[in-house]
Amino acid sequence: MKKISLAWQIFIGLALGIIVGAVFYGNPHVATYLQPIGDIFIRLIKMIVVPIVISSLIVGVAGAGDMKSLGKLGGKTLLYFEIITTIAIIVGLLAANVFQPGDGVDKSKLTKTDINSYVETAQHTESHSMIDTVVNIVPTNIIQSLANGEMLPIIFFSVMFGLGLAAIGEKGIPIINFFRGTADAMFYVTNQIMKLAPFGVFALIGVTVSKFGITSLIPLGKLVLVVYGSMFFFILVVLGLVAKIVGFNIINLIKYLKDELILGYTTASSETVLPKLMEKMEKLGCPKSITSFVIPTGYSFNLDGSTLYQAIAALFIAQMYGIHMSIGHQITLVLVLMLTSKGIAGVPGVSFVVLLATLGSVGIPVEGLAFIAGIDRILDMARTCVNIVGNSLAAIVITKWEGHELKEYQEQKAA
Repeated sequence: MKKISLAWQIFIGLALGIIVGAVFYGNPHVATYLQPIGDIFIRLIKMIVVPIVISSLIVGVAGAGDMKSLGKLGGKTLLYFEIITTIAIIVGLLAANVFQPGDGVDKSKLTKTDINSYVETAQHTESHSMIDTVVNIVPTNIIQSLANGEMLPIIFFSVMFGLGLAAIGEKGIPIINFFRGTADAMFYVTNQIMKLAPFGVFALIGVTVSKFGITSLIPLGKLVLVVYGSMFFFILVVLGLVAKIVGFNIINLIKYLKDELILGYTTASSETVLPKLMEKMEKLGCPKSITSFVIPTGYSFNLDGSTLYQAIAALFIAQMYGIHMSIGHQITLVLVLMLTSKGIAGVPGVSFVVLLATLGSVGIPVEGLAFIAGIDRILDMARTCVNIVGNSLAAIVITKWEGHELKEYQEQKAA
């Protein structure tokens, strides 16, 4: 009997979840029974993310060598991230200006959703400036950072530790072997956890559909279409062009990552695919020193889908309230989003928090977010896919930029 692939298992889980959610729309018992299943799956993924990032990064950095080569790698990576995310914001603004998704929306037909939790988070994060964010990259207590899952301080510590191991030579080899074994063991655990992905997807999508229903998309259908259309354009045209420049085909990358994209889309969480993404990019031929640095860092600095969505959502709300934004105001919006989207990376509900921190500064009523909060998960599913493709491509670009070849991919093509 032919085994059903993971991608098809996840797709079946997605379809069944939609059916169950639609049949029991408005029934609170669906969340009571299904939410724990989804939560357990997400918690299992979160359990393995930090050990994999630490062990892979330490081994990768120790193998990379010295501070100078790592500094060049970091500089290239952050420059690439800034260029691509800025293009994403501009694409979002262009899409919102061309298609005007907020024009003619009847607010009386929209469901208002409570956004108080996002407001509190935004108020907390707004008190931290960009300088504070840079300072907080350096941990005062690495154990506390590990417990809180603070990715940037963890990356900083792992890089410094890896450089220390490289500097002490042979004395560091047993420790490097320990972390190499840890990484291999955690990737095995990842593969076991992924067998539960169809159940997690079924539960999470079932809860979402039962709460909001398919009908919640109708009043905001134009916004959904513009966001999804822009995401497809960004992946196929913008990222496709970047891939072509480095001699890669974006369609091949999408096919290669189909399991991760389906899982990321259905769970609306990039974190669920981080371990597998790192493993797959290494199999593709990206060196561990690049993969283990670029992808985790990209989860904070290269959220292409999120920044694109934020630009569209900001103009959507302005259009909904009949507020005309001049070119000058839109340029200001680009500059503000460039900063705020980096300054509070890693915060739960980051896209909403960024918008709350941004809208007031450009004269757009933040209350408008309450009208789109109900369908945010549907939009989050799309932007998660763009984030996954964007970070995977970043690893390929930096690999090429550093003068490496994707040998395994070339061998697969030849075969």
